[in-house]
Amino acid sequence: MATTSEDVWRLLAELATAQKETDKQLKETDLLLKEVSQQQKENAQQQKKTDKQLKELGQQIGGLGAKFGSFTEGLALPSMETILRQRFGMEVISPSVRVSKEGQHLEIDVLAYTNGELNTAYIVEVKSHAREESISQLKSILQRFRRFFPEHKDKKLYGILAAVHLSSELREKILQEGLYVARIHDQVFELDIPDNFQPRLY
Repeated sequence: MATTSEDVWRLLAELATAQKETDKQLKETDLLLKEVSQQQKENAQQQKKTDKQLKELGQQIGGLGAKFGSFTEGLALPSMETILRQRFGMEVISPSVRVSKEGQHLEIDVLAYTNGELNTAYIVEVKSHAREESISQLKSILQRFRRFFPEHKDKKLYGILAAVHLSSELREKILQEGLYVARIHDQVFELDIPDNFQPRLY
């Protein structure tokens, strides 16, 4: 079948139309890709912003935790002081004792001691929420105490764990370790130990 010039022109017209359609589709695809790219940029910026906000929030929560810890210690001190003076006969009571020796550090919430006939020291660890590790933390302080305070090396040494929140299971564990338990009651710390309690000497 012979191809006429009309056929050629018709084919060329169809080709031109198809080319226009392809160009249009390419432009649309390009536009779509630009929009996706812009969206990804905005998402990345939003993610950065969110990360920054989360980091700031983390710092605020950390600060709040430290403040709450200080608040608990502040709340504990007057009533703990009464217990240490009246019940145990302590003469010196020092809150927030921090000591450094040969690159090692020790922090004690409350240190109380008396010389003379009693010759005894008490270390009080104050917790808003007492946990299992609170026991090992206090025991570690008691075990390291004499290395940091050689002037108290011949004193009898006892530990008290004072907590705002404490489960009855944990209370039993603390008592089994020979540590005194103090709990908050009407915003005042009180000793919470059985009559036959035998404290462990450290």
